[in-house]
Amino acid sequence: MTATIGAVTAAAPAHHRPPQGQPAAKSPLAVGYGGAVASVDADATAAGIDVLKHGGNAVDAAVATAGALGVTEPYSSGIGGGGYFVYYSAARHQVFTIDGRETAPHSATDQLFVENGQPLAFADAVTSGRSVGVPGTAATWQTALDSWGTRSLGDVLKPAEKLAGTGFTVDATFNAQTAANLDRFKDFPATAKLFLPGGQPPAVGATLRNPDLARTYRELGAKGIGAIYHGDIGADIVRTVRKPPVDPAATRVVRTGDLTTADLAAYQAKKQAPTHTAYRGLDVYGPAPSSSGGTTVAEALNILEHTDLADASEAQYLHHYIEASRIAFADRGRWVGDPAFEKVPTAGLTSKAFAASRACLIKDDAVLTSPLAPGDPAHPAPCGAGGPTAPTTYEGDNTTHLTVADKWGNVVAYTLTIEQTGGSAITVPGRGFLLNNELTDFSFVPAAAGVPDPNLPGPGKRPRSSISPTIVLKNGRPDFAVGSPGGATIITTVLQVLTEHVDRGLPLVDAIAAPRASQRNAASTELEPALWNSPLKAQLEGIGHHFTQNPEIGAATGIQRLPDGRWLAAAEPVRRGGGSAAVVRPAGH
Repeated sequence: MTATIGAVTAAAPAHHRPPQGQPAAKSPLAVGYGGAVASVDADATAAGIDVLKHGGNAVDAAVATAGALGVTEPYSSGIGGGGYFVYYSAARHQVFTIDGRETAPHSATDQLFVENGQPLAFADAVTSGRSVGVPGTAATWQTALDSWGTRSLGDVLKPAEKLAGTGFTVDATFNAQTAANLDRFKDFPATAKLFLPGGQPPAVGATLRNPDLARTYRELGAKGIGAIYHGDIGADIVRTVRKPPVDPAATRVVRTGDLTTADLAAYQAKKQAPTHTAYRGLDVYGPAPSSSGGTTVAEALNILEHTDLADASEAQYLHHYIEASRIAFADRGRWVGDPAFEKVPTAGLTSKAFAASRACLIKDDAVLTSPLAPGDPAHPAPCGAGGPTAPTTYEGDNTTHLTVADKWGNVVAYTLTIEQTGGSAITVPGRGFLLNNELTDFSFVPAAAGVPDPNLPGPGKRPRSSISPTIVLKNGRPDFAVGSPGGATIITTVLQVLTEHVDRGLPLVDAIAAPRASQRNAASTELEPALWNSPLKAQLEGIGHHFTQNPEIGAATGIQRLPDGRWLAAAEPVRRGGGSAAVVRPAGH
C-alpha cells in the first residue's frame, strides 16, 4: 500500500492554482482525521475542507464543494443544471437521497425533439433553448441543507463566491474543454465574453474570473433559492431559454425553448428512498429512478454474485463484468424512466430472483450478442427474454462527482451535471452560468419501433439519468463511497471500481486508477488504452468480444473509513487532469 500511495501521488499533475501563482496542494490520495473531501478540482476540495475545519458537517461541505465546482468546472456543473445527492446519516444509521434532476417544461410532449416527422440531429437539439430543463441544483442544495445541514446556503457559498470573484488558474483540461466548444461558445455573446477572452480559449496559466457568478451566488445567499424559482434569476433563465441571445453574425440555427416561470415555480427536488442490494456481505445504496444508476449497478452486482470473482483470472473477471453490464443495460433501457410517469419495477430490477434468472445467460467461453433482449422482472424466467430488443440510446458524457465525510461519520456522494461538456452553450447574460442541455437525455423517438420506451419526453417529466453516487455500508456503518462523471459510462465505472475493490482486493485509490472497460448493451465494448494495449484484449477477443477504444472513461472519486477510524480520500491520478483528495488533519499532523 505504501508503494502504491507513492506511485499514485507522483503521477498526479498540477491542476487549478490560486491567482497568486502559488500551486494548490493536490494529491489523488489523502489519509487522516476530521473528515475528507475528494473532487476533480483542488479549489473545490479546499472549499469543502474549509467548511469541515470550521465545524460544518458533510452536507455543508458537499454544497460548498459543489458551489466551487460551479466556478472551476462550469462546463460540467453549476446552478444551471441538476444532479443526485446520496447521504448517510451517522445519527440515524440510514441512507437518504435527493433527486435533483431537471424537468421538462409542462408544455413538452413526446414530440419535443421531432420536426417534420423526423428526430432532430443531436447537435441541433443540444445547442438550443429546447434542450434546457428546469434546473434542480439550487433546490438540491437547499433541500440537503434544510434536511441535514448545519449552515445556511449563504454561508456555504461564501468560498465559491470568493473564488468566482478572485478567479482560478486555467489548467490544460479547462483549456481543452473550452477549445472543443469554441464554435458553439462564440455564437453566444454572454458565453464568449466569459469563456473566450479575446475570442480564444483562456491560456493555460491564465486567471479566469467570473464576477457575474459571484454576484449570483451572493444574491442566492441573501434571498434564498426563491431568487431562481420565483424571482429575478429565474426570470432571466426563462428569458434566455425562450429567446436565446445569439450573435447576429452567427449562422447557427438556435431553436427556442418553451420554459416558463410557472415551470420554475412548480419545481421540487425529491427526497426519496435509495436503491439497495446486499453484495458480498456489504450493503450497497444508490439513487432510485429517475436515475437508472442505482437499479443498474444493483442488478449487475446481483448477477456477478453468482461468480467467484476473487479467484477468477483477470480475463474471466473482465468477461463476467462486461456481460453483467450488457444484461443490466438491456433491462435498464426497457424498464427505467421517471416513476412519476412510468411504472418502473425498481424492486424487481434489484431483486436476487431476477438477477438469478439473468445470470444464467453468462457462459465462461461465449459472448452474448447485443442488443440483448430485456428480461421481465415481474415474471423472472430462467435465461428468459422479455420481448424485442432495442439499442441503448446516447447520453452525454460529462458531469462531475464529489465525495465527502465528516468527523461525526456522515457521508455524502453527490454527482451533478449540466449534461454534455458546456451544456447548451448558452450562458444566462449577467448571471455567469451555463444552462443545461439535460432534456437531450430523453429518447427523441422510441429506441426501436414497436418497443415500449419509458424515456420519451413528457410534461414536467425527468429524463432518465445514469448518475450513480454510491454509498457502501459494512455492518451498518460506512465502508466506502464512490461515484463518477461520464454519462452512461458512470454506471460501468462505479460497477468496475466497486468490484475491483471488493472482489479483486485493490485499494480504493488503485481501483479508481485501474484501466476501464464499458459495455452498455452495444455490439462493441469500449476499452481504455491500457486495456486496449494489454494481452487481455486478445484473450477476451478469443472468447468472442469486440472492442473499440475510448481514450478516457469516467473520473471517479471516493472516500473510505479505515479500520482505525481514519478517513481515506481518493481521486483520479490522471483522468481529466487528475483529481484532488484531502482530509482535515492528515495522519501524522
